[in-house]
Amino acid sequence: MEDKGNTENSFWHFSPEVLFVQLSSSLKGIDTADATQRIKKYGPNTLKANTKSSAFLLFISQFKSPVTLLLIIAAILSAALNDLADALIILCIILASSILGFWQEKGAANAVRELLKMVRLRCTVFRDGTPKEIAVEDVVPGDVVILSAGDIIPGDCLILDSSELFVDEAAFTGETFPVEKEAGILPVATPLSQRNNTLLMGASVISGKATAIVVLTGKQTEFGKISTHLQVRAPETDFEKGIRKFGYMLMEVTLVLVIIIFAINVFLHKPILDSFLFSLALAVGLTPQLLPAIISVNLSTGAKRMAKLDVIVKRLSSIENIGSMNILCSDKTGTITEGKVNLKDALDSNGVHNDKVLEYAWLNASMQKGFRNPIDEAICTAYKGLPTTFTVQSEIPYDFIRKRLTIVVKNETGVLAITKGALNAILSICDQVALSDGKLSDISTAKTTVLQQYEQLSAAGLRTLGVAYKPLTDAEDFTRDGEKGMIFLGFITLFDPPKPDVIGVIKKLNGLGVQLKIITGDNALVAKSLALQIGIEAPKIVTGSELLKMSNTALLHQAARIDIFAEVEPNQKERIISLLKKGGNVVGFMGDGINDAPALHTADVGISVDTAVDVAKEAADIVLLNQDLNVLTNGIIEGRKTFTNTMKYIFMATSANFGNMFSMAGASLFLPFLPLLPKQILLTNLLTDFPEMAIATDRVDLLNIQTPQRWDLSFIKKFMVVFGLLSSIFDFLMFGILLFIFHAKEIEFQTAWFTESVISATLIVLVVRTRLPFFKSLPGKYLSIATALIVLFVLMLPITPIAVWFGFTQLPWQLYGWIFMVITIYIICAELLKHWFYSKMMQSSQKARS
Repeated sequence: MEDKGNTENSFWHFSPEVLFVQLSSSLKGIDTADATQRIKKYGPNTLKANTKSSAFLLFISQFKSPVTLLLIIAAILSAALNDLADALIILCIILASSILGFWQEKGAANAVRELLKMVRLRCTVFRDGTPKEIAVEDVVPGDVVILSAGDIIPGDCLILDSSELFVDEAAFTGETFPVEKEAGILPVATPLSQRNNTLLMGASVISGKATAIVVLTGKQTEFGKISTHLQVRAPETDFEKGIRKFGYMLMEVTLVLVIIIFAINVFLHKPILDSFLFSLALAVGLTPQLLPAIISVNLSTGAKRMAKLDVIVKRLSSIENIGSMNILCSDKTGTITEGKVNLKDALDSNGVHNDKVLEYAWLNASMQKGFRNPIDEAICTAYKGLPTTFTVQSEIPYDFIRKRLTIVVKNETGVLAITKGALNAILSICDQVALSDGKLSDISTAKTTVLQQYEQLSAAGLRTLGVAYKPLTDAEDFTRDGEKGMIFLGFITLFDPPKPDVIGVIKKLNGLGVQLKIITGDNALVAKSLALQIGIEAPKIVTGSELLKMSNTALLHQAARIDIFAEVEPNQKERIISLLKKGGNVVGFMGDGINDAPALHTADVGISVDTAVDVAKEAADIVLLNQDLNVLTNGIIEGRKTFTNTMKYIFMATSANFGNMFSMAGASLFLPFLPLLPKQILLTNLLTDFPEMAIATDRVDLLNIQTPQRWDLSFIKKFMVVFGLLSSIFDFLMFGILLFIFHAKEIEFQTAWFTESVISATLIVLVVRTRLPFFKSLPGKYLSIATALIVLFVLMLPITPIAVWFGFTQLPWQLYGWIFMVITIYIICAELLKHWFYSKMMQSSQKARS
């Protein structure tokens, strides 16, 4: 592109002809070969970082823990003091642990990247002279893009042609209302907020249509420049908040432990460097180093399982939230109903079938060029009349403020403006009503009859629209201001039957502890009729007008008990979601429309469908390839499985590590030597973490699926302390056996306790992974194999050549008998303690609720 720098600075003051020359393009766009070259030149149309460098950064991030960095420095210092062998072993263990975490996280990232390709945003551009749908990432400067309502703008563009185009540019200008755009040439000094001839990447089309030439893509766009200075984060999820608080708790415990242990060892005149390394190794042992990798693996595994169920996860942390979700808000169309709108009838103002009403509704539906929707398709399908001689003169597209669509058509008999939309929006622009006999009546005398007819139709469960018209003269230039003085012609009634299995699905949701709330723009009578059909007895309904009169405090108390929010304005959806969240609920919102984007972004779990408009898919965390609540129900179950497996690792790692570290800290106070060498502590940590990498594939008990799962830091603390202290009791029992029965010296003591510690920590996983008796809930195949391999490795290690590297020695066979006796009693006691612990927690929870 010639003069690219000048174009970047101020393309809004160029004419289209100048831009066509500079961009080597035309009204027919560019050809495919040229587009391929431009992709190479300008790069993909994305703001994401270069994936080639991300693998290196991911590997480096494995070492970002301050404790790990201190340990590396201490090991290097140890090498400088001629303890080269131990330093190398410590560094190798740290490297092995980091490689394990990197390998798992990289695999998870690759899996997610492949899944996201399934829901890439697409747009329509002219390629080789014809309209072609391509991925937004493939758009290049010079492309001529075709835009309509619901599209996300793929680059910074100059408008070539438009019709009633309104765009949401709130992200750039802060203006909450849609901005009208049109073709034109502006002065160079025009500020961003007043460039009404340009479209900015990341903005979205609210209504109307346009063709525009793409001038800038990717990081060269206004959005790209903003993103380099300010990284906008999505709202923190309930799960992310829990992880953050959990991290703070571990930091506090670790810091206190390190300081106390180091001070005591120095006080007891043990070598300062050994004491420092020992304290740091304890800190590493207490910290679940592989937690980020475990979480990534669990989430990516869950995402792959969900993809097989037609649920594509865009934001991994939302998997945990979908498992925590206890309220699902959804529109009714396509989820509760078939989503296939059918025309019931075309009626005049008195409720009598009228062909003229159907013909005028068909003209309006078939000739509009804006956003295609099921209602217009139903009208077009139902009309069986003769081909029309009318041609379109102009169009005022539908928007969510006017709630109507007007087209102006012309034939040899004259010019007509025909409007179709929500009944009240139509009546508000009419001053006459067409009666059954063809005569006209004043709106003031006929309005009562029209509204009574509307209520009857709505109570029967029919969605009812109004149709109006107005004769025009050829000279009139029809605009929005001309939508007045019209003649009300009649009603279009439509029905969308409930899905056959929806009653069963709603019961299944309720059985999972998820309450369904319907948020719809339809009137309360239609919504009530549907609710009764799907088994909601005596539904509690609140309308949009009633919401306007309710304070946030009042709505906060009422929202959880309301079944249906009817006649809701688009901006009220976000308010409903926010207040439900404020009430302590984890809220999912399912939407596919232009006006659903704010609510999708606000919800804990934004859910859309693959057929949704671009702006809805972009705002969603989860995209369904099948618009079906049953698919979503399967996703909820998978989310809970993933959440449960993640929590298993946290329970196991914190309790076992806390117990081991507490034992080592206590032992170091009365032993003349360290209970385990720093390198042995790190090896213990690595080996106990290894089988837990398979936790993502573990079986999940039914009781973990039946109710929403939430983070409970208090519960985790209690679990860590109770089961950690139990572990320490048996560790001290092992110490007593080693010191008073076998009179073990340093190397034998360390070998025996390492063996007992790793095997007990590995086997106890099989107990604490389930609330049920461990023999009633068997582990998954991979977890079983990994556990068996670690136990075998630990038993074989003292008789291998590498035992010397770690300071281990062969043990007398009698000692193994004592080790397995201690482990067996430990497992039995842990099983009994587990039963008592969960019973106690359940009683406490019931008391708190009462």
